[in-house]
Amino acid sequence: MRAALALLLLLALPAAAQPRPAEAPGRDLDRAFAALRDAPDEAGGRMAESVIVQLWARQASPAVALLLNRGIRNLRGGQAGEALEDFDAALVLAPRLADAWHWRAQAHARTGDAPAALADLRECLRLEPRHFAALLTLSRVQEEAGDERGALRSLEAALAIHPRLAGGEARLRDLRRKVEGEAS
Repeated sequence: MRAALALLLLLALPAAAQPRPAEAPGRDLDRAFAALRDAPDEAGGRMAESVIVQLWARQASPAVALLLNRGIRNLRGGQAGEALEDFDAALVLAPRLADAWHWRAQAHARTGDAPAALADLRECLRLEPRHFAALLTLSRVQEEAGDERGALRSLEAALAIHPRLAGGEARLRDLRRKVEGEAS
């Protein structure tokens, strides 16, 4: 456990404080995802999740990070239309940034544009198949569209990556009840 915590703390250090060969970000993500999968409890899962989110954030240039942060602020402030503009601009600058696709998908979902949200989630998951947050968003969009079976599959995929996901087990039970209720 101490070794895992030490690894997580090392990964959490600012990028400037560590020498970073070109392949290091991928290795760091791989290690963080392994720590996430093997986390012994929710606290360990939250810590590994935090490291992964930080590593994803480091993939953005300062300009893209500024656009994403402004978009997130707008989205959380109930201004999904303005958030979409910020996420669109971020994606023009960084079309291979999976997290930007996920944030834009959330904005599309908030505006009620499920097809656009699904397209963005597909792209996010193409770029980063382990993006558990995108799988959660996909599960919510599917459930809202009445596809409980699809929502259950997406949630199960998210939990396979992040077994200690906060609230994940309760949501899994609820979705299973809905799906099993349909099958009866």
